[in-house]
Amino acid sequence: MPAEAETEQDPGRGPGGRPDRSTAPLTGAEGAAAPGAAAPVAGLLLAAGGGRRLGGRPKALLPYRGRPLVENAVRVLREAGCDPVHVVLGASADEVRERADLSGCVVVDNPDWAEGMGSSLRVGLASLAGTGAGAALVSLVDQPGIGARAVARVREAYRSPTSLVAASYDGERGHPVLFGADRWPDIAATATGDRGARVHLKEHAAEVMLVECGDVAAPFDIDTPPDLARLA
Repeated sequence: MPAEAETEQDPGRGPGGRPDRSTAPLTGAEGAAAPGAAAPVAGLLLAAGGGRRLGGRPKALLPYRGRPLVENAVRVLREAGCDPVHVVLGASADEVRERADLSGCVVVDNPDWAEGMGSSLRVGLASLAGTGAGAALVSLVDQPGIGARAVARVREAYRSPTSLVAASYDGERGHPVLFGADRWPDIAATATGDRGARVHLKEHAAEVMLVECGDVAAPFDIDTPPDLARLA
C-alpha cells in the first residue's frame, strides 16, 4: 500500500468498479480555487453499504489500523479541509454508531440503503441543504488508498456552486468527486440504484474538471474477501 494510502459502487464509476472513461478534463482545469470562492466545501462520506460480497460485513466496520474503516475515511476528509463532514450510514447503523468515533460529524441514516448508492447520495445531499456549503465532496468508505492529499487537490479545485470536479488516475475519472451546490437537485433527481451521480456526470461530461491524483493515491475498492488483504 502506498505511503499515502490512507472505497459501495462509485457515484460516477463505470461497470465493474472501474473509473468511468466518459469524461475529459477541461483545458487548464487544475489548480487552486479561484479568488473569492469562500463557501465551505462539505465532506460527504457514503458509508451505508452492507458488504454483500464480503459475506454481509458492513464496510464501515471493517477493521483498519485497529479501528473501524469509517473512522479513517472521516479523518481523511477532515485533514483535507472539508467542513462540515456528513456521514451516511445504513447497514448496521446502530452498531457503527456504537463502535466508531464519529464525533464532530453529522450522521444521517439511509433506511433504503439496500436500494443502492443512489439512495445514500440523495440522503446525504438532502442533509447538506441549509448548511451554506458551496459544494459536497463525495467520498466512499471502502477506498482507504485515497488519502488526504488527493482529497485536498479535489477540494482546492472548487470555484463556484456550479463546480464539477473529479479525481483522475492516469487520466481516468475516479474518486473523490466534488459537486457544486447548484448541481445537487439534478443529481438527486437522477441518482437511483447503484448509478449514483453517473447520469449527471455523463450528461455534463464536458464540464467535469479532472484533477490528477495517481501520484499520491491508489483508488482500489474493498469489495471481495481477497481485497481485505489491503487493509492489513
